[in-house]
Amino acid sequence: MNSSRPYLIRALYEWIVDNDCTPHVLVNAEYPAVQVPQGFANDGQIVLNISPSAVRHLHMDNDAVSFEGRFGGVPHTLYVPIAAIMGIYARENGQGMVFDLEPAVDDDEGFQSEDDTPPPDNEPPRPTGRPSLKVVK
Repeated sequence: MNSSRPYLIRALYEWIVDNDCTPHVLVNAEYPAVQVPQGFANDGQIVLNISPSAVRHLHMDNDAVSFEGRFGGVPHTLYVPIAAIMGIYARENGQGMVFDLEPAVDDDEGFQSEDDTPPPDNEPPRPTGRPSLKVVK
């Protein structure tokens, strides 16, 4: 099953903009393949304003968020893999979502088939039966 993170990021972005707020993303600036102006990162993180008025050519897909933005008046092309996005929220009220950290994917490892390695013993058993939604109050 595909990761829900890119879908949630796009949905929250649209929701924030539709409510006339300013969407910001918190990014792990040290994640592999992240292209952000490093001089603006603090403690390995950077907050990016991705509102329609702040960026050009915003593109969000299941792999990455990319756009053109200005930092200190200097234009930059930014590329942020979805796994590097640690959260998305509205600047005005802080409403949004924070995501769990994802480990960097090593391209050299490749995929292992089920026959190569048995699952670790510390993983919980997969649920069985019919799925159900729980109401959160």
